[in-house]
Amino acid sequence: MALATRTASPSALRTLWGSTVGKKAVMATTGVLMLLYLVAHMLGNLKVFFGPDDLNGYAAWLRTLGQPVLHHEWFLWTARSVLLAAVVLHGVCAYQLSRRDIAARPTGYAHKRHRASYATRTMRWGGVILGLFIVWHILDLTTLTVNPRAQQGHPYENLVASFSTWYGGGVYIVAMLALCLHVHHGFWSAAQTLGANSARRDRALKITATVLAAALTIGFLSVPVAVMTGLVR
Repeated sequence: MALATRTASPSALRTLWGSTVGKKAVMATTGVLMLLYLVAHMLGNLKVFFGPDDLNGYAAWLRTLGQPVLHHEWFLWTARSVLLAAVVLHGVCAYQLSRRDIAARPTGYAHKRHRASYATRTMRWGGVILGLFIVWHILDLTTLTVNPRAQQGHPYENLVASFSTWYGGGVYIVAMLALCLHVHHGFWSAAQTLGANSARRDRALKITATVLAAALTIGFLSVPVAVMTGLVR
């Protein structure tokens, strides 16, 4: 008597990950997580306008957050690990969805129909620019590998040293402009994916996306511009 073979069914998580809807949901969720981080990061950066004691003190406080339950810098490294996982998942899903979109395009027509809109193409290239910027930003102000001053425990001085160079400030400004477009389109796209949009809420969501993108861009750009113009030194 032959034994019946049992075919293991894929898990719900694996099925979700393999679907287009699932990948869009992962992109939307990780996008919201990164957006919350950006808001907190921008608010922290603005402490540069209150002088070195404020910014350096804030950076030192982040390293002690959670004590005595957590050890020194545990919270900071946990947050970094979660953020890194979100960035990787976001990037992988974006790449895989892009490949699926290209594979699904019809061929053999005299005039090919461009399915990707201007906003979608901007999102793709903006994502690449931001990915490269994250690597540079870590090397510049986290590991201090390429920072011209490189003083551990002195983020104010390191930030001023970086933005005092044409390339340090220039790279940051270009990346923040790309971030503005990415957040503007990404917020709306995430709202659609997560089902937050509706006929009544569409206008409010679009206004929120515009205001949020503008606020983040102005907030982030104000720091290098202040250093480059001598307002912060």
